[in-house]
Amino acid sequence: MGRSQKHKRGVAGKRWKFRAQETPRLFKVNLQRVTLKINGEEKKMRICTKCLKRIKKYNSIRNYSNIAVV
Repeated sequence: MGRSQKHKRGVAGKRWKFRAQETPRLFKVNLQRVTLKINGEEKKMRICTKCLKRIKKYNSIRNYSNIAVV
């Protein structure tokens, strides 16, 4: 049987026979376009969902104390 010994099984330990090498995973920021009311002034901004959640819960973020989502 002159065939190679690649029995079409997976390989343990992140060693691949026919696949690209593993690359480190990249997490991108989840930006949303939102209208915010900052000190009575409406502004459109792109902010991350983590900040948006904090604004909705506490009505403040960093130096802005009077901020709300419109």
